Amino acid sequence: MDNYKDYKDIANDLRISIINMLYKSQSGHPGGSLSACEIVTALYFKEMRVDPTNPNWDERDRFVLSKGHAAPVIYAALSKKGYFPKEELSNLRKIDSMLQGHPDMKGTPGVDMTTGSLGQGLSAANGMALAGKIDKKDYRVYALLGDGEVQEGIVWETAMFAAHYKLDNLTVFLDHNGFQIDGRNKDVMNIEPIDDKFKAFGWHVISIDGHNFEEIFNAIDEAKKVEGKPTIIIAKTIKGKGVSFMEDQVGWHGKAPNKEETKKALDELGGEIDG
Repeated sequence: MDNYKDYKDIANDLRISIINMLYKSQSGHPGGSLSACEIVTALYFKEMRVDPTNPNWDERDRFVLSKGHAAPVIYAALSKKGYFPKEELSNLRKIDSMLQGHPDMKGTPGVDMTTGSLGQGLSAANGMALAGKIDKKDYRVYALLGDGEVQEGIVWETAMFAAHYKLDNLTVFLDHNGFQIDGRNKDVMNIEPIDDKFKAFGWHVISIDGHNFEEIFNAIDEAKKVEGKPTIIIAKTIKGKGVSFMEDQVGWHGKAPNKEETKKALDELGGEIDG
C-alpha cells in the first residue's frame, strides 16, 4: 500500500495545472515550477496551518516563494486549496489578472510575500519569523529558494541574520535541481558544498530527495524539533520533473510549451488541455 498516494496525486494535479497555465499564457517558467511540486504539496496539503476562507489569518503559517519565477506552482496549489476558483488559472500573466508572472501579495489571496527579485524573499521570511518571536506567536515560516538564487549576496546576509537571532521557527527549502537560467550551476557559478556553507553560517542542515514525500515529511518534523537555529532542507530535485522531455533540460527554464508539446506533456501526466 502506498501511504503517500494522495499526496502524489495532488502533486500530479499541480503539474497538470502548471502545463495548462503555461500553454494558455505562452509565457512562464515550467522547469522550476515542476521541480517544486512535491515540496509545495507537502506544505500546503499536510504541514501548514492555513485557512483559505481567511487568507490573512494572523495565526497562519507563512510561505514565501523566494524563487518567484516559479509562481505557477504556488498558484496551482492555492487554487486547489480553495483560495480562488480554478478558472482563474487561465488568466496567468494577463493584464490586470490576479495571477501575475511573479507572486503579488496585494493581488493574489494566499500569497504572503511579493517576490521575484531573487534573494529578497528570504529576507522577508526572516522578518516574519523574527516578528513571530517578538509577538510570541507559534506560527512557522517556510521559504523556497532556487539554486541560482543562492548566488545572491543577500541570501548570505539573511543566513547570518537568521542564525544570529536563533530563528528556529524558520524552515527553508532549497529546490536543488542543479540549474539556473543560463546553465548548470557547476558551470555558471558553483554553489557547492552548499550544505557546508549553511552549516558554517549556523544553520541546521538536512539533505533529502525532494520528490520523496516520506523524506520531505520527516525533514519537516525534524526541523520542528530543532531549537535555537534555523533549518534548511536541501531537496535534490529534477528540473522539469514529471514531463520526460523537460526533465534536466535548461531550455525549459523559461519557455512555454506549444500545443503539440502540451498534449505530449499532459498525456504523460494523465491530463488534458483545459477548455
